[in-house]
Amino acid sequence: MVSFVRHAHSPYIPDAERSRGLSRRGRRDAARITAHLADVADVVATSPYKRARATVEGVSDAAGVPLVVDEDLRERELAGEHVEDFDTAVEHLWANPTASHPGGESHSEAQARGVAAVDRLVEAYPDRHVAVGTHGTLMALVFNAYDPRYGYEFWDGLSMPDVYEVTFVDDNPLSIVRTWVPPDERSDVGDRDPTAGVGDADGSDF
Repeated sequence: MVSFVRHAHSPYIPDAERSRGLSRRGRRDAARITAHLADVADVVATSPYKRARATVEGVSDAAGVPLVVDEDLRERELAGEHVEDFDTAVEHLWANPTASHPGGESHSEAQARGVAAVDRLVEAYPDRHVAVGTHGTLMALVFNAYDPRYGYEFWDGLSMPDVYEVTFVDDNPLSIVRTWVPPDERSDVGDRDPTAGVGDADGSDF
């Protein structure tokens, strides 16, 4: 079982993808993520980016379990330099998975390394609950590899932070369930899941 954690709020700083940390709100929510996962996590893996690691390292400390840093859990590199029209640039990549912006990474490339990283974790820690600190786009791309209904709209609806639990059977993803409801969100778990209502009420089965 893998709980994917989209990092908590981090103020955007141009050209500081690896080093920008959490905002005050982000640090508050990271403590809530710790409370949410500390009792169930057997292993914590994380992107090397500061904002992702800061969101989940408290889980590792509270649970007394290993913290594994994996470069392949990093966010999709949008471009080599700051992009002014972020929304248009991102929509283009979702619509054209093999395309990339100058100096950036295509969605197909990011998806392949993300899935490979998760596969390694599932193989290395069978029958363990792994908490994975990562990023919104990479998480959505991994889910998209499991089920194409997880796409741009799903990514656009993610909260910061957000947590989705994926159950694997024989190393294959069986279900995806949202387990995190932000304190200020009144809606039900699973309401941002594009497949809610297809499987059970809280997520998708395939």
